Amino acid sequence: MKQGGSDAAKRAAGESAAEAVEDGMVVGLGTGSTAAHAIRALGRQIDDGLDVTGVPTSFQSRQLARECGVPLAEVDEASIDLAIDGADEVAGGDLIKGGGAAHAREKIVDASADRFLVVADPTKAAESLSVPVPVEVLPAARTTVAATVEELGGDPQLRAAERKDGPVVTDNGNLVLDCAFGPIEDPERLARRLADTPGVVEHGLFVGLADEIHVGTEDGVTVREP
Repeated sequence: MKQGGSDAAKRAAGESAAEAVEDGMVVGLGTGSTAAHAIRALGRQIDDGLDVTGVPTSFQSRQLARECGVPLAEVDEASIDLAIDGADEVAGGDLIKGGGAAHAREKIVDASADRFLVVADPTKAAESLSVPVPVEVLPAARTTVAATVEELGGDPQLRAAERKDGPVVTDNGNLVLDCAFGPIEDPERLARRLADTPGVVEHGLFVGLADEIHVGTEDGVTVREP
């Protein structure tokens, strides 16, 4: 995955997206360092009297939201007005997500929201998607899914955990294959092929879901529509 940009750029993007939240909204809370700034900004707005409910996309975002005083609901308990989430790479309106292995729940929340705002720093912007695509798989299907990825021209690597032996295990109890395809000429086609593969729980290609892209820098924020 691409290395992150400056914290100031991430903060600018997260706080910019948080400004779009209005009183009474249900907000999808993304995972990652840039989305975390949006969650903290929402916590400050709640301290100032804003009435919002958050729907977390991971254990990480749930814990941070609780620390910031954001009331929470589950994804099946409320209609989501706005989702704010980061990306590992952005090209046009398409994204690759899953660096935090939370992309299955992230996609449910982001796709169900009335509006989905992507927050990113300039290091995440690209002409075409090319970083490895995270694919969450059932443990019993790891080998067969890997074979299909190779047939599609990808190089699947089981994601290893840091500071402990063994692979990364998602919040859903599954494994993650990071699948390098090189520059992806047709993200929509690849997304369909991966989704159709038995044993794939979810993949990290988010195609056509974003409504706005907030790219932060140390000097400000650029907001664009896909």
